[in-house]
Amino acid sequence: MSRQLSMIRDVDRHKDGTVTIGCWLHNKRSSGKIQFLQLRDGSGFIQAVVVKSEVAPEVWEAAGKLTQESSLYVTGTVREDSRSKSGYELTVTGVEIIQISSDYPITPKEHGVDYLMDHRHLWIRSPRQRAILVIRAQIIRAIQQFFDERGFHLVDPPILTPSSCEGTTNLFHTKYFDEDAYLTQSGQLYMEAAAMALGRVYSFGPTFRAEKSKTRRHLIEFWMIEPEMAFVTHEENLEIQEQFVSSIVQSVLAHCRRELEVLERDTSKLEKIQAPFPRITYDEAVEFLQKNGHEFEWGEDFGAPHETAIAEQYETPVFITCYPTEIKAFYMKPDPDRPEVVLCADMIAPEGYGEIIGGSQRIDDPELMEERFAQHELSKEAYQWYMDLRKYGSVPHSGFGLGLERTVAWICGLDHVRETIPFPRLLYRLYP
Repeated sequence: MSRQLSMIRDVDRHKDGTVTIGCWLHNKRSSGKIQFLQLRDGSGFIQAVVVKSEVAPEVWEAAGKLTQESSLYVTGTVREDSRSKSGYELTVTGVEIIQISSDYPITPKEHGVDYLMDHRHLWIRSPRQRAILVIRAQIIRAIQQFFDERGFHLVDPPILTPSSCEGTTNLFHTKYFDEDAYLTQSGQLYMEAAAMALGRVYSFGPTFRAEKSKTRRHLIEFWMIEPEMAFVTHEENLEIQEQFVSSIVQSVLAHCRRELEVLERDTSKLEKIQAPFPRITYDEAVEFLQKNGHEFEWGEDFGAPHETAIAEQYETPVFITCYPTEIKAFYMKPDPDRPEVVLCADMIAPEGYGEIIGGSQRIDDPELMEERFAQHELSKEAYQWYMDLRKYGSVPHSGFGLGLERTVAWICGLDHVRETIPFPRLLYRLYP
């Protein structure tokens, strides 16, 4: 039998009208002659009230049978209710059970993290996890909208590659028939090729790092957004990045207020995220750390404690620019006035969330790129196609990469990135 269903998020359109909702029972309580059903349908939550004296006996009986996560169709009248978080309540006139759930493993009591991760396929039904995933989806929409409105083209680089983007060894190896292949850790080099064809491009896809890390900031499989832009310099690159991040945060504030409330996120901190962002050089960052009790030498890379100490000085993200050439990737363009540093920047999120963007102007001089290949002992055969980009119409160009999960963690105010993706892949977790 076909039926016209409404969504919980749209009940405000049906004030004082009758709707039918396909849903699950999140929770239930009873005062004897009244049953209060907490319902969810993926789009939101609503309380439905079943009054014994106002419904048929079979409706009251069906409501009484419902257990946590049972599935059902509920018909009722939409009533305005200022006490409800959604502003509305459902006065039930009909209940049709689809399935009675028994022994649902995630109860309202406290569960350990490992237990919840083992039941991640069910944990994502909870209000908190749903809120995070809704915000993640809004961030993705905001990202696509930002680039689409500015004339960028979405390009999909390969996931299987014959070599590493940054010359690292933290790659997942596989066989590509009779050849060696790796799961991508970045689509950047391919995006540079796409930028030479389409001008301004971005990719949005999964990347993989075989790092044996267990920190709260790291995932084995995560999603990256990687724009590349022809005829764009280092300074222009920074301006685009700060506009980009500002627009993402403001979009979440505009569309996900309820979800941020569920997470108890301090939105006053997010409201301050407006471009432009402060900038400090690597030199200034080193000087600050040394003055504030950190043992740190020029030429080292920053760790999480260093990034946190620097970020605590600001209420918005901060750029750290011009890192030493020796600790950055082979493709980054040296500063013409000071070749021991490169025209790059990391964007450090506030509140201790660390680097969310890394970017740079890329080397466009073919001779310098040849030198870099020799210094990093890279295979010319494997990278010949990349060298061709400097051989045939080389231009100044820049790009960056934003890690989606770290960005979600920061905007949501989460303690660990494992909650930012539906099914996280961690060092010791490949299930479910």
